[in-house]
This record gives sequence, C-alpha cells and structure tokens, in this order.
Amino acid sequence: MSLLKETIHRTLSFVSSNTKAERKKYGQFFTSESIAIFMASMFHIDMKKKSLRILDAGAGSGILSVALLNKIRKSGYTGLIELVCYENDENILSVLTQNLASIRDSNFIFEIRGENYITSQAFENSTILFEKGERENYDLIIGNPPYKKIPKDAPEAIHMKEVCYGAPNLYFLFWSMGIHNLKEDGELVYIIPRSWTSGAYFERFRKYMLSHCVITDIHIFGSRDKVFDGEAVLQETMIIKVRKNSVNSSMIRISSSSTSDFSDLKNLDVDYDTIVGSNGYVYLVTNEQESKILSKLGKLPFTLISDNLRMKTGIIVDFRTREVLKNEPSDATYPLFYSQHIKNGRVVWPIGKENEFIDTDRMSYLQENTNYLFVKRFTAKEEKRRLQCGIYLSSDYPKYKYISTQNKLNYIKCDSQEEVYGLYVLLNSTIYDQYYRILNGSTQVNSTEINNMPVPSKEIIRNMGKELEGTDLSQSVCDSILKKWIN
Repeated sequence: MSLLKETIHRTLSFVSSNTKAERKKYGQFFTSESIAIFMASMFHIDMKKKSLRILDAGAGSGILSVALLNKIRKSGYTGLIELVCYENDENILSVLTQNLASIRDSNFIFEIRGENYITSQAFENSTILFEKGERENYDLIIGNPPYKKIPKDAPEAIHMKEVCYGAPNLYFLFWSMGIHNLKEDGELVYIIPRSWTSGAYFERFRKYMLSHCVITDIHIFGSRDKVFDGEAVLQETMIIKVRKNSVNSSMIRISSSSTSDFSDLKNLDVDYDTIVGSNGYVYLVTNEQESKILSKLGKLPFTLISDNLRMKTGIIVDFRTREVLKNEPSDATYPLFYSQHIKNGRVVWPIGKENEFIDTDRMSYLQENTNYLFVKRFTAKEEKRRLQCGIYLSSDYPKYKYISTQNKLNYIKCDSQEEVYGLYVLLNSTIYDQYYRILNGSTQVNSTEINNMPVPSKEIIRNMGKELEGTDLSQSVCDSILKKWIN
C-alpha cells in the first residue's frame, strides 16, 4: 500500500470513529485522495533550490502534505524538504503524527504545531509582540482550510482586521495568513468555497490577495455535493493556485470537472484581465462562450450606480414586523410585495397570500409608490434563470401613496416607465443571466454585485425600454432588443 493510501486509510478510520458534529467544531472536512493528488500536481518545483520549506496549516491528518511530498520526490527533486503543519484539534494529532512519521525519507524533516495558526503569529502591520520576531516564510503552501464562520469579535477576526468585514469565515483568514507567510515567488494551492470572488463582504480580502499575488490556476467543480465524499457539503467549491509577486500572468488556466475524480477534466486558458475584473471581482468561466460574455459586457462604460439606478433590498423582515402585517385591506393599509408577486415579467398583487398588506405610519417601513423593477433575491439551484424580474408601475396602483417590499425581494427605483422596461430588457436577457451566474455561484441575487455590473448608459436603457413597451416580455424579445444596442 502506498504512503498516501495508508494516510487515507488512517484518516477514514478516524472519521468513522468521530461524529460529524465533533468535526464541525473545527470546520473540518477531509480531502479525498484524488483531490490531494490533483492539488499537489499544480505546484511548480524549482529543482535549483537546495531546500524547500512547506506549510500545511489546518493539516488535519496530513493527506495534502503526503500528496505534495510524493509529487516533489517523483519530480526528481532530491534536496531537503522541511514541512511545518499546524493543527489544533487534539483528536487528530496522533493520526497526523503517525502519518508523517511513516515517511521514510532521510532528507525530510517535519514539525507539528498544535497552536492556533492565525493568532500565534503577527499579520502584516500588527503591533503585537510575538516570541518569533521575524515572519516565517515558505516556498510552498498547500491547504484545505477550515470552513467555519466566526463572530466579528473572535480573536482571529480581531487579529486580522485588515481583511475582515463583518463576521468572517476562517477559510479566507487562513488564506490571507498564508499569503503573508509566502516567500516572494512562492506558490499557494488551496481548496476553498467560491464565495470570496465577488461582493462587499470579501472586498478587503480580495484587495489584499490581488495586491500581493497573481492567480495562475483555478479549478471549478460542476457538482456541489461530490467534492467532500459523504460530508453533505453543498457549498460551491474550487481549487486555486496563486503565486506571490506583482507581475501578472497574461493568462489564467481554468480547469473544470463535474466531480472530484477529474475523469472529465477540461482546460481553458483565459486572459488574466477577463478573469480578474477592474472592479476587483474574480469571474469563474468554464468555456469560450462565457469568456466572450465577459469580454463583451466588460466594454460597457457604466454601472447601475453610475447611472443612478441603484438596486436595494426590500425593507420588511417578516418575523420582526408581525404586528404591522395584515391579511385584509383597510383604509390604513398599504400593499406589501413579495417575490411571489412576480409572474411572467409583471407584478401581480394581491394574489391571496397571507400578509399582503402592511398597516403602519412608520416611514422606515414604507417607500414611495413610484416605478420599480423588482428582482427576486432567491431562486432554486435548478431554475433556468437566476435573474427573475417583475415590472412594477405606480400607475397600476394609483390609490396608494406608499408601498412596501419584503426583504426577499430586491428593487430598483426608476424615474420613468421607460427605465423600468429598459432595465427589464437587461436583466431578463440571456447574456445578463449568464453573466451573473459566472459572477456568483450561489442562488442569492446580491444587490452589491448587480450594482457593479457593467451596463449601457441611462439613455440607451430608456431607448431599449421604449422598444419593449407594448410587446412580449419574453427572454427572446429582450435578447433581440439588447443585441441592437450591445454589439
């Protein structure tokens, strides 16, 4: 039995004797053999170096470390390999120690540190004094960091406040500290969720990462539930490789496979600037068509924000405002709109659902009855469209001065009916739905991301709206109108 298979075998024995609840405390999901081999294969080994220093933070049972060591030796490298593993789960330490101690290599040394990887060392401009004065640097860093959300006042979040916004997830704190620990031209390969690629929540982290590193490789999994075997992890997952320097690669290698056995592996080389947008987002494309979509829309000079057409999230949270929600109308009630009121491109209200009315004079619960484009915040993974819109015209409900919106609905306030129809052309088109799917792998439509999408000028949006008014609201009609204005 190979050393890696022995490591996997001991790991599976550990998993079978420890509950998921116990492992969840540490955000612990073990890497499969096929993924470990694939991740190790992504590294470039510099044969000229007399020694290599490797870091595996959150090492678990050492699967990734063993896979990388195998890769290095099989590549013909004969120099000294020094491995440092961090792991603060006492339950797995004996398994990790046994796996690394089983390595028969006279030119290999390892150290296991049972301390908190994040708080045990300084980060960037930290003023906290540590016993180890100088930062520790590594040539290669490999990892499957813990996937666990922590409070914004957790020690790790406070320690790395430069990259945090709100309650952070441990995985990108591990990634950030890994970048901090990389030598110049060093390489890091991590398997992580794809949630960091866009949105305000990860903006500080993206700025930090992209200012210190270049992305060289990305692997995307087509299936959410077949990456961590038996763990029921439904998070969109990816593998990324970055190199620590400021010289951008001209291309990024994008690979994809439907599952973690890589049997249908596909590769695509895409221009760096297509993947890493000027807005600081990272776009995950898997084919030439998606690359062309990014290139085409990326040429547009405006955003909804610059066009003063900002998307916002609905203001009513049901369970916090039960006292003002009503099932029946009265002289004191106003319409309350939900995502269920979007039907075939229109807003239809009332439809006989509960709490369709709101009885309040609190202005923070109300908004002007004007023209809006409503967009569902949540859709099912299997639905054909991620962006699902409904045209709301104030002229359809003239008796009301105010309306309200539930927070599972997004809305864009418009100055005219033409703007509503024009925005509908954009967001109901095929190309914008595809663009958003490239940008965001989740089923939530994030207003920050929509607001930063490239769009044509407000004048063009109005002209498209004039063409749509009085016609079919189908996706095909929107596509044909959009095609006239965006080449």
